[in-house]
Amino acid sequence: MVRVKPFAAIRPPKDLVTEVAAPPYDVLNSEEAREIAGEKSLLHITKPEIDFTPIAGEHEQRTYDKAVENFKLWKERGWLVREDKEKYYVYAQTMGKRTQYGIVLCAHTDDYANGVIKKHELTRKDKEDDRMVHVRIQNANIEPVFFAFKDNAELNAIIAKAASGKPEYKFTDENKFVHTFWVIDDDAVNARITEIFTTQVDAFYVADGHHRTAAAARVGAEKKAQNPHHTGDEEYNFFMAVCFPQSQLAIIDYNRVVKDLGGLSEEEFLKALEADFDVAVATKPRCGRPAKPYAPTGLHNFSMYLGDKWYTLTAKPGRYDDADPIGVLDVTILSNLVLDKILGIKDLRTDKRIDFVGGIRGLGELSRRVDSGEMKVAFALYPVSMDQLIRIADTGNIMPPKTTWFEPKLRSGLAIHSLER
Repeated sequence: MVRVKPFAAIRPPKDLVTEVAAPPYDVLNSEEAREIAGEKSLLHITKPEIDFTPIAGEHEQRTYDKAVENFKLWKERGWLVREDKEKYYVYAQTMGKRTQYGIVLCAHTDDYANGVIKKHELTRKDKEDDRMVHVRIQNANIEPVFFAFKDNAELNAIIAKAASGKPEYKFTDENKFVHTFWVIDDDAVNARITEIFTTQVDAFYVADGHHRTAAAARVGAEKKAQNPHHTGDEEYNFFMAVCFPQSQLAIIDYNRVVKDLGGLSEEEFLKALEADFDVAVATKPRCGRPAKPYAPTGLHNFSMYLGDKWYTLTAKPGRYDDADPIGVLDVTILSNLVLDKILGIKDLRTDKRIDFVGGIRGLGELSRRVDSGEMKVAFALYPVSMDQLIRIADTGNIMPPKTTWFEPKLRSGLAIHSLER
């Protein structure tokens, strides 16, 4: 079972939350962050390079020093204030007609080491190292990770009851997503939440934040090695996560664009596809208007934009293995039968000919990048399901790169976890 605890969050006063809260560090580049960062924005802490003119390097010592200085300053000025006792929180995100409700808590680093916190992606050491520096210098988890867990009826009821009360925060961000945050101030309820997780929830699944999770675990191990009186209960053994019931989450498609056809003409490329796919034109330009985007209709059906047309590609029977947690994935089918076999793209992590587009940007972004001449062909995939993600994590498998896209992203600055009590 998982090990969790409430924590005394460092968070903004109610009247300052919209000024402090900010997008996650990794969804903006430095120029974009500087453009939107107001005086009190958390971006001065998560992307402190924006405080220099010209903008400093993200990994310069002066940038790290500025992050520490700003975090201290935000607390001194009362823009971030620590709670008087440990609590759990409920955080809801609304995108369109869908709302997902999660519990903000602290997970234990040992659970990552022993596989109770399950991953579905590989991490890169350089990115882990970068996140480690930020946790170490601040002695805090400034931004949460995003976990899923299998539904538990009592936890769902507790979340629903908390969310029926008056929220501490509620605001709409620049993407028109609504963020709502409740504080659970009842000691008995908080104790019951701990009990349910530690006796009934057998695993957490990393949805978004693999590198932050790995970095938190490494910092915990580092501090453990430095403490001859380590017990496992110290605050540095815990890190902040927002944990959502599986049934409330939806994965958005994560699509691909490729710069060239590997030396093939369009006709030769289409012919090569026919060996493994049923290929047909889905839509084409009409009356001077561009072709209407075509979205995949289900597993093993792909849409492709080439030239000025959208095509439907359906993988032929025998070209995939529905019994294999990885082989059944459409990202695997596309990688094996098209990107590798026809286009010669062997490593999605390093090949400069391929780029990835989150489905939140829409199919129009795929055709735009092809029409501009930047890319030659685009592929849209049917989204992976939460059931597939959990099956892969439970079997110890790893998804291909850039398989899952979760939206909305967690807003940073609603709660911060200090590694000191």
